[in-house]
Amino acid sequence: MMGYFFYYFTRFADHFILIYSGLLFTTYFLLSSISARAMINYLRRNSFIDFRDILTAPSAPSVSIIAPAYNESLTIVENVRSLLNIHYVNFEVIIINDGSKDDTLKKMIEAYDLEIVPYAFDEKIPSKRIRAIYKSKIPSLNKLTVVDKENGGKADALNSGINVSKYELFAAIDVDCILEYESLLKMVKPFMEERAGRKVIAVGGVVRIANSCEVTDGKITRVNLPKDILPRVQVLEYIRAFLLGRMAWSRLNGLILISGAFGMFDKKIAIASGGYNHNTVGEDMELVIRMRRYMEERKEKYSVVYLPDPLCWTEAPSSVKILSKQRNRWTRGTAETLWLHKKLIFNPKYNFLGMISMPFWFLFEWLAPIVETIAFFYLIMMAFLGILNIELFITLFILIYAFAILYSTAAILFEELSYHQYKKMGDIFRLLGTALIEPIIIHPMNVYYAVRGNLDLMTGVKNWGEMKRTGFATKK
Repeated sequence: MMGYFFYYFTRFADHFILIYSGLLFTTYFLLSSISARAMINYLRRNSFIDFRDILTAPSAPSVSIIAPAYNESLTIVENVRSLLNIHYVNFEVIIINDGSKDDTLKKMIEAYDLEIVPYAFDEKIPSKRIRAIYKSKIPSLNKLTVVDKENGGKADALNSGINVSKYELFAAIDVDCILEYESLLKMVKPFMEERAGRKVIAVGGVVRIANSCEVTDGKITRVNLPKDILPRVQVLEYIRAFLLGRMAWSRLNGLILISGAFGMFDKKIAIASGGYNHNTVGEDMELVIRMRRYMEERKEKYSVVYLPDPLCWTEAPSSVKILSKQRNRWTRGTAETLWLHKKLIFNPKYNFLGMISMPFWFLFEWLAPIVETIAFFYLIMMAFLGILNIELFITLFILIYAFAILYSTAAILFEELSYHQYKKMGDIFRLLGTALIEPIIIHPMNVYYAVRGNLDLMTGVKNWGEMKRTGFATKK
């Protein structure tokens, strides 16, 4: 009896692994193909556009930039300067000091000559108590507002910023990020191009790795490939995710994740949807899904847009400890969000969102590390029992490894043919070398962090996982 059970179990497991792997590879191949076509169309369409025309356009919307800060004293002055230097007409910069325990607030007060001012606003989204609001005594810094509040986490800080903000669009950004000079000009363009009957509710921009890059007066002045292996692997991951992933989902109008590092939203829809959820560490993804759900349930036409232009630069984790906390948090955030919106998965009422986008994230983003881990232990068991087909195992390993390298190489090719951020030929070869070692060294680490994230979620772990900064290579 046990023999029959084991026979059918192994046959089921073998077929499940093969079918799941085949679906995964096919899906990523289709996404990369769609991305290629979308990228070509985007570059062709925008090759004749002068974004500076938006500066004089009477229909150009006003934008509130909201940046939460918690213990960011190492880079806060440089980062605020970067935000204030953005090339746009009507915007404000709102820095939310979310109960920092270091001298983040003190450094901003000293650097920008801030003072407490009376400030009236409508608290449309509940948030922690605001202790004080600061404005600069310097007239040229009148766009800057600093909010000092009790600690409530990133989502709560963003909700405070939305309450304080004045304009109809808001851009949520990590304060450690550095924006490109024309970032806002490019981000508002989709809102200005809204087609009749289809409202743009959110726009996401590409995020790049700033490790080893040189920064002068809050601007990236020299792009360098990270020297350390961990940030360099993340360069490859980000290129894949943004150029081969989100570009395709945007084209299909199925995008459900806009990076918390930099995204722009319709404030009215965000407030109507309830603002950021402070009960999840994946507040960026959760808000986009909730905004989409809000529009779907009202049967209103809408779109969520992704822009492939290099818009935002951020410091990536450079140590295994910090990387593990980040990936653990990403996994918990994905799982929490999928659980909160489980009603949508395979629900035809929600159209493409319910039948394609949500199932993809469930099956191939959240479930993939779990399936990979189970498959790994299954193969160990088969080898221990002496019934593992070595030739088949080696063949499958070579195919999976070759696909991973091919996928990364395609991403590097996309980068070189489009925005060509890394000018040195040596950097391209180093990226290709990174693509060779990532599947067998770094990828297993990320799978482990994802599994740990799910285990932590089941045991009730809720912490954010602090990201310690080393700072940018700055020049005055």
